[in-house]
Amino acid sequence: MSSVAKALSESDGKEFLKQSFSMQQTVLKSQLDLSAATITHNGVMGDVNEQHFIDIIRRYLPDRYAVDTGIVIDALGKTSDQIDVIIYDNQYTPTLLDQQGHRFIPAESVYAVLEVKPKINKGYLEYAGEKAKSVRELQRTSVGIPHAGGVYPPKPLFDIVAGIVATDIEWSDGFGGTFERNYAELTDLNKLDCGLAVSGGCFDAFSTEGGLNYGPTDNSLIYFLFRLLQKLQSLGTVSAIDWNAYAEQLIT
Repeated sequence: MSSVAKALSESDGKEFLKQSFSMQQTVLKSQLDLSAATITHNGVMGDVNEQHFIDIIRRYLPDRYAVDTGIVIDALGKTSDQIDVIIYDNQYTPTLLDQQGHRFIPAESVYAVLEVKPKINKGYLEYAGEKAKSVRELQRTSVGIPHAGGVYPPKPLFDIVAGIVATDIEWSDGFGGTFERNYAELTDLNKLDCGLAVSGGCFDAFSTEGGLNYGPTDNSLIYFLFRLLQKLQSLGTVSAIDWNAYAEQLIT
């Protein structure tokens, strides 16, 4: 006797995928709702919700991508603001000065940064944009990579992806005209590339043709993650760090 899931996958594979992924979104939404209903301290609730998002993002990204909260640092000792979710390389790049969950993540290793908020509105969009700027304005080094036949030239630096994830979106029309007007005000280093409202859809600016792409409401979580994964794949690997640039800062 085949299970209900097996029967559905055989009769309608697309519907099987939609229902299965939708349930994961329902689970995350329930976790976020539980935080809002039972945690009385805003700071603690924020930490708990950050971990919910970190856990689900880790689950869908390959092991080559590390996902943590932390502060980004460059070879000059400059640091970013505290960042809720950092997606970074931990295969070739160590984190620095780790203690009790606090870590500095070298700027060269960062692929993407996300801010976790209770909802998406004008204020939180601007806040996330400022967080993105604090990372993007840091210096990143890039050196050649030796190989058997010589040295590969330094890899050009890619633009660090930045976004916002939340439970809800404030505007009655969701990611409609009001959102787009406020989003358009985020430019240059403050620009956001993607966003997710678990109960209200998602957006991204990953298309090479320009403009914003919007995902479905019922499966916004997994759609957002798949689009983010595709974007990360397109970036390739991070640049090779010039560790001498870090070492030179230690010389009196």
